Amino acid sequence: MKIILTGSLGNISKPLTKNLIALGHDVTVVSSNASKTDEIKALGATPAIGAVQDEDFLTHTFTGADLVYLMVPNDFSTDNMRNHIKSIGQHYINAVQKSGVKKVVLLSSIGAHLEKGTGPIAGLHDVEQLFGKEEGFDILTLRPAYFYNNLYGNIDMIKHAGIIGGNYGADQPIVIVDPQDIADTASAKINEGFTGRSTLYIASDKRTLGEVAAQIGKAIGQPELPWIEFTDEQSYDGMVGAGLPPEIAKNYVEMGTAIRSGVLWEDFDAKNTVPSGKVKLEDFALKFAQAYNS
Repeated sequence: MKIILTGSLGNISKPLTKNLIALGHDVTVVSSNASKTDEIKALGATPAIGAVQDEDFLTHTFTGADLVYLMVPNDFSTDNMRNHIKSIGQHYINAVQKSGVKKVVLLSSIGAHLEKGTGPIAGLHDVEQLFGKEEGFDILTLRPAYFYNNLYGNIDMIKHAGIIGGNYGADQPIVIVDPQDIADTASAKINEGFTGRSTLYIASDKRTLGEVAAQIGKAIGQPELPWIEFTDEQSYDGMVGAGLPPEIAKNYVEMGTAIRSGVLWEDFDAKNTVPSGKVKLEDFALKFAQAYNS
C-alpha cells in the first residue's frame, strides 16, 4: 500500500515508518523540518516537507494514497492549545476529503472520550468528534495510554531534589504505554487491514505511581526514590519555572487532575482492557536509567 505518515520522525512515527517499510509498504513521511529529509530517505521512505496547517500541501501529499496516519504535532507557541489541536484536525479532514483517501488511522489518546477537564486530550476529543461526523472513509482511532516518555521530564527533579512526582499521588494507578508498542500495534492493524469505524486502546502496563518511582529508583541506584504529590499550584509554578509557556503548563496541570481523579482511565477500565504491549515498567526503567546517566 501507499501510506502517508504525519509526525515526522517522532517517537511513534519513526518506528512506525521502519515497521511499515519492513512489511513492504510504500511510505511517505510528512515533516515540517527540511533537515529531516536525508534521515527519512535513509529509512527507505519518501520525504514530504511542509506544514500540517497547509491544506493544499496536505491534499497534494495525500492524493493517491491508500491510507494516511494522522497525528497532531505539539506546538508550544500556541496561546490556545485545545483550539490549535482542533484546527489541525479540521485541516486533516479537509485534506482527506479533497484527496479521496479511503482509510485513516487517527492517533488520539486515552481519555479522549471526555469532553473537558483533560488538558490537551480535550483537543483530541474534539478531533475525534470532527472525524465522527464525516463519511466516505474507514477510520481506526488509536487511544494510547500515558507515555512512558513523559517521565523523562523528571530527570532534573531527581538529580537536583532527589524526588519524582506530579499533581497526583503515589497510590494513584496509571496506565502507561511505550511508543514502540504503539508503532507495533498500528503497523499490525494497518497491515492486516480494517473497515468501518473502530477505536483501539493501546497500553503497555498499569501500575501505581509509587511503583513507577520504585522501579526508576532501583534502575538508577536510588532505591528509596519517593513519589511526591504536588498541589496543582506547585505543579504549575514548577513547569513555568522550568520554561514551559503558561498555556502549556495550565493544560498539563489539568491533565494531571484527570490522572489524579482516575477519570482518564474510566472508559479503558469499563471495557476491561488489558495492557498487551511488550514494554513493561521494568523495561522502561532501564531505558530511563540510560537517559539519566548519559
